[in-house]
Amino acid sequence: MMTTNSNRKQLTGIVQASKMDKTTVVKVSIKKPHPVYKKYVFTSKKYYAHDPGNKCKEGDKVLITESKPLSKMKRWRVTSILEKGNIL
Repeated sequence: MMTTNSNRKQLTGIVQASKMDKTTVVKVSIKKPHPVYKKYVFTSKKYYAHDPGNKCKEGDKVLITESKPLSKMKRWRVTSILEKGNIL
């Protein structure tokens, strides 16, 4: 994660869809222990992120940052593309 002066959350995830104009769907997976069985379980959540240049493609690993509400569902911005995906 990058260090900045702001208190905004930053997450890394994989782009699931980028067919909308200036919007991408980013899937963020986290590993956390089950409350009873203590086995580690992967949970995932989808975030709608603002991509002003339409640079993200499906399969890319991106860093998203929390922002003010941009639309009904968009509350995140794509900060940078960490890795390019190789989806055929």
